[in-house]
Parts: sequence; structure tokens; C-alpha cells
Amino acid sequence: MFVLVSYDVKTEDGDGRRRLRRIAKACRDYGQRVQYSVFECIVDPAQWTKLRARLLREMNSEEDSLRFYFLGSNWQRRVEHVGAKPALDLEGPLVI
Repeated sequence: MFVLVSYDVKTEDGDGRRRLRRIAKACRDYGQRVQYSVFECIVDPAQWTKLRARLLREMNSEEDSLRFYFLGSNWQRRVEHVGAKPALDLEGPLVI
């Protein structure tokens, strides 16, 4: 499934900046950054359960927010990119 994850973390103190780094790392482990606080993640249900639990564990629900957009299996028709830095095709061929 394709999930768009966005977050807003209060970074006025050191704890907030650490939460921001940990949340970004969790998202990076499962997807690609397309904006500063927006990640595209293509995950199966088990991976999504792990990622969601990790994000909820890292955030402070009184100061931070997370938004999850579930775009389903036909996500390519629902995403349009305009401008610089086009995103990678996560389902395309991988060359190492």
C-alpha cells in the first residue's frame, strides 16, 4: 500500500529536535522524502503496523502531529508532481 506520511514536530527545545530526527529516520527507513516533512512509503500491512507504532512511540502527542494519507494500490493516478526534484519510482527497477 502507498501511504503518504507528514508530520509537524515542535522543535523549540532539544527533545523536540531529537524527536524530529527520530521520526524522519523512521520514515526514511520505509520510504523516501518528497518534502521536508513529507514521506512517500510503499509498505505491506506488517511494515505499516511497525512504522505506525514506531512513529506513535516517537512523537509527543501534546506537541507534535502526524498525518497519514492512504492512497491505495492505484496511487500513481492520484499523485501529480510539478517542479524540481522529481521523486524516485519506488516500485521501479533497482540498479545496484
